[in-house]
Amino acid sequence: MDMRIAGIVNDSITDGPGLRLSVFAQGCTHGCKGCHNPHTHAVDGGEVISTESILEKAKNNPLLDGVTLTGGEPFLQADAMAEIARGAHQMGLNVIAFTGFVWEDLIQCADALRLLQHCDFVIDGKFDESLRSLDLEFKGSANQRLIDVKKSLSSGHTIVFENFEQARG
Repeated sequence: MDMRIAGIVNDSITDGPGLRLSVFAQGCTHGCKGCHNPHTHAVDGGEVISTESILEKAKNNPLLDGVTLTGGEPFLQADAMAEIARGAHQMGLNVIAFTGFVWEDLIQCADALRLLQHCDFVIDGKFDESLRSLDLEFKGSANQRLIDVKKSLSSGHTIVFENFEQARG
């Protein structure tokens, strides 16, 4: 399946715990003031690439702990991102998705649910420049939440952690 990306970072240590393959989706409609990745906003920008070639990059890096889906907005290309997440899990990698949407809205959308079912964690919420902090683990602003997807889907309640260490504990 083809998708539009702004780029890929192999061996990232800034987009989640451990060594990660970070896939930056092209296209975002949130318009967050102070966005860290404004070059990802145009839906017709970036480059077209196959999900198979992205998974091949992950497969060729035996040091990876996981895959991060970020952007732009990964949920605007939920089907392609779900294919990447599913393939990452088949390789034994964990999957984190960053989104400007909030969990409560995502779980109401069938396309988003297909992607969520293949994610371990989601960091949700628009970046809010007034709540920006460099002290937050892998989040840009204090309104964003680290959500345990599997526990949240199975319990019917949103399970939020302050950081990944708490989530693993």
